[in-house]
Amino acid sequence: MDDLGTCRTAFSRWLGVAALAAFALALLLAGVPRPAWAEGAVVTLDGAAGQQSLDAAGHAWLDVTGRSGVDAVARDAGIAWSSTQAGTIYPLRSGQSLWIRFTLAELDDSERWYLEIPYPAVNRVTLYTQDRLGQWSSLSAGDALPVAEWPLPHRHPMLPLMLSPGQPQQFYLHVQNGQSFSAPLHFTSERQLIRQEQRTALVLGLYFGLAGLSVLVGGVVAVALRDAAFGLYALAVVMLALTQASITGIAGLHLWPRLPWWNDVSVMVLPMLGMAALLCFFAAAVSVAQRSPRLNRALLAQAGTTVLAALVLMAVEPSWRFQIMVMAVVMGTVVGIGVLLWAARLGDRHAVWLLVGLAPVAIGSMFPMARSAGLLPVGFWTTHAMQIAIAMELPLLLAVLIVRSQDRRENWRRLHALERTDPATGLINGQVFRERLSRLVDRCERLKQQGVVLLVDIANIEQLRRDFDRRSAEEMPLQVAGRLLSVARDIDSVARLSEHRFGMIVEGPLSPEQATGTGPKVVARCLMPFKGKPLEWVAQVRVAQSIVPSEGDAKSLVDRLEAVLAGVPAQSRRAVFTLR
Repeated sequence: MDDLGTCRTAFSRWLGVAALAAFALALLLAGVPRPAWAEGAVVTLDGAAGQQSLDAAGHAWLDVTGRSGVDAVARDAGIAWSSTQAGTIYPLRSGQSLWIRFTLAELDDSERWYLEIPYPAVNRVTLYTQDRLGQWSSLSAGDALPVAEWPLPHRHPMLPLMLSPGQPQQFYLHVQNGQSFSAPLHFTSERQLIRQEQRTALVLGLYFGLAGLSVLVGGVVAVALRDAAFGLYALAVVMLALTQASITGIAGLHLWPRLPWWNDVSVMVLPMLGMAALLCFFAAAVSVAQRSPRLNRALLAQAGTTVLAALVLMAVEPSWRFQIMVMAVVMGTVVGIGVLLWAARLGDRHAVWLLVGLAPVAIGSMFPMARSAGLLPVGFWTTHAMQIAIAMELPLLLAVLIVRSQDRRENWRRLHALERTDPATGLINGQVFRERLSRLVDRCERLKQQGVVLLVDIANIEQLRRDFDRRSAEEMPLQVAGRLLSVARDIDSVARLSEHRFGMIVEGPLSPEQATGTGPKVVARCLMPFKGKPLEWVAQVRVAQSIVPSEGDAKSLVDRLEAVLAGVPAQSRRAVFTLR
């Protein structure tokens, strides 16, 4: 029994010592900094996957003062970190900043990894990490810095990650932006980066190739046809292409890699300039100046105001830029749609198709504007919706311009043809008839062949007016014109010389029988009944014809034929008179 009591006493002592040691160890561990990976999930990067996203594996904190440094953020245990989530929109304002904390590890060092932030318009992102000596190192990118000076010049921030296999490493990302921030954080391997850049280069190459071709076609046609609408179309395409180059980061990478200030404001300035160019294009495409000079001046004033607003935007405080840009773009869109609706109401059929072409851009522009307003997170549609919309718009607008140009040329040809044709029948007039007859005379003399010239008079117009009515008498010359055209071949010419007189040139070579038989053939064709008309409603014509070449020139030949018809008695039943 004494031995049992002794054992119990010894066990109690050892238990007390163990409890005291455990308590001391707990106190000791409480004073030791926790390892980095104890503050959140560790994202293990796998080269086989190629790309992984942070999603819910990090923590975020909104610094409302924007003055906290990385050392203070890392040491302050009182910061209320919140878990990151895919698609979260952080409503940043001027002077505020966002901190994101995450821990990474890699399985092996076969790949080099990058932090990819697919948001070209972000002002500044800085990635912090500690070395083994506890010193902070940083890498920065964004619009506040020249793209040429980024750690890896790219369309959007791409920051190299310094990792060691098997050793988790904690990172702090400091985001400074004038608007909300919602871009996903991707961890991309170098191999995956090369693959996705090849795909992106193909897509962007197709888009900018289409834009370049549209500019070239528009510029060449504008010079060739002296049509301002094509020139303004080319200008609008240039501005829209520059806008997309700025939004996608292409412009900052290739066009102005050492102009950070312009790279920052161009994302909002270029859409406004593009809207001004579109307003001028719409005004020219639907001929607003010809329809309403006052409205045209108002439209040009709106375009000028948009350009002025773009200049003001570059000088104001960054927090106001988005509001100015949205106001200018929305007003320009409303005015442009209103003008096209007005033109369509007046009967301009091209305005309807211009509205159809404008619709994809109006819809596509909502996505990047909603992203800038903090309503949508950065994603495929907020980045590429405008490119898709413009790619649909450019060919359609160019097709509308081509059809419009064809219609204008056709109208011009018709107006120009009035000087050489009869408006009622579409036949050539007396001037052209004499010119062609003169060429026929010369050709027949040179080639030693025969042609025929005929003058055709409608002899029963007064009788038709008495037996039927005035409208019937007015309709008969049109019907006779159709009958003469049915007799003529493609190489022959039919002209209307006066209200009731026609001329006809039959090209050679013709045999003597063919030449002398032309007049009777014309008379017989004109005497045939007309469909839907009484049998008495026929054309009684008198034909004076002459074989070419004949004595004298074309003018004297026509004068002699007219004299023959003038000398025919009114009651004569003879229909064909051949000039010998």
